[in-house]
Amino acid sequence: MTFQTTWFLLIAVLWIGYFILEGFDFGVGILMPFVSRNEADRRAVLTTLGPVWDGNEVWLLVAGGATFAAFPEWYATLFSGFYLPLFLILVSLIVRGVAFEYRSKYGKAQWRQRWDIAIFISSAIPALLWGVAFANIVRGVPLEKSADGYIEYTGGFFNLLNPYALLGGVVTLTVFLTHGAIFLSLKTAGGIRERAHDLGLKIGVVAAVAAVAFLLWTNLMLPEFDAGVAALSLGVALAWVAGLAATYLRREGWSFIFSASAILLFVTDLFFALYPRVMPSSVSSQFDLTITNASSTDYTLKVMTVVAVVMTPLVLLYQGWTYWVFRKRVSSSQIVNPERGLLDTEHHILHQ
Repeated sequence: MTFQTTWFLLIAVLWIGYFILEGFDFGVGILMPFVSRNEADRRAVLTTLGPVWDGNEVWLLVAGGATFAAFPEWYATLFSGFYLPLFLILVSLIVRGVAFEYRSKYGKAQWRQRWDIAIFISSAIPALLWGVAFANIVRGVPLEKSADGYIEYTGGFFNLLNPYALLGGVVTLTVFLTHGAIFLSLKTAGGIRERAHDLGLKIGVVAAVAAVAFLLWTNLMLPEFDAGVAALSLGVALAWVAGLAATYLRREGWSFIFSASAILLFVTDLFFALYPRVMPSSVSSQFDLTITNASSTDYTLKVMTVVAVVMTPLVLLYQGWTYWVFRKRVSSSQIVNPERGLLDTEHHILHQ
């Protein structure tokens, strides 16, 4: 149980990192048309993501790989049952990466506009569907034992589109939008900063209402009252309110810290509600996937733990260094030639 619990916690940490970092990434991609007034604005917005967006996605790759290695039964059931939403997320992430790279490869305005639409859509789809997926995991899905003795998903795509899961999608979408607006107000100057600030306050209130409703529903849905889940839910609400207050006072640094803390507590709350299950069955608890019946052998988990202890600090140091190097604010006035490529713009700003 020690190694299984350790890897359950490590996977939770990976999802926390992914939602915090890729959360503002998605939010910025969706907000770009609303905070930009011209090509220089759009270039400045994309420059805030240029050095970090691909590094943020590494957290998802590691979370998926860790799940595959530590809990293969969970991975197999999740990817077979949630195939269509996960496929849509994967396609969106591919399109999004291509859009970032190819947007400035051709000088025509229409070419850039089409890639801007692609960035908007490919940011919105994962922001919505990750909430739907995680809400279904917490709620439970139809799992039964097959003829060959394996636990498998027996529902269809529309089983995943239940009211609780859709509310979860609204929560992640609005939270990521707010998180992205706060990031933009922290990383930009001028008109972009002002527009991001105003949007962050407005969308943040919507996110607060949706999150409170979702967390109340989650607590009421549990078989019995869980003080830990309730305490974490309260922590989410307090951190989010503190973030909105900091946003109102234009303390962008504190606002970002509080919004990131709210996401941390939110994901922790969901994993806390799951433990020791990794995928509950809505048919019967005897078909639940848990950290014991879904895990790899202790030897596999032991080897993985050694690798994680060595490599994780190096990855954190590298990513922290990246954010430190590109810590300065960006404004449209720094974009000396909006027709230049994104990498050229980053190079110009870095060496000012």
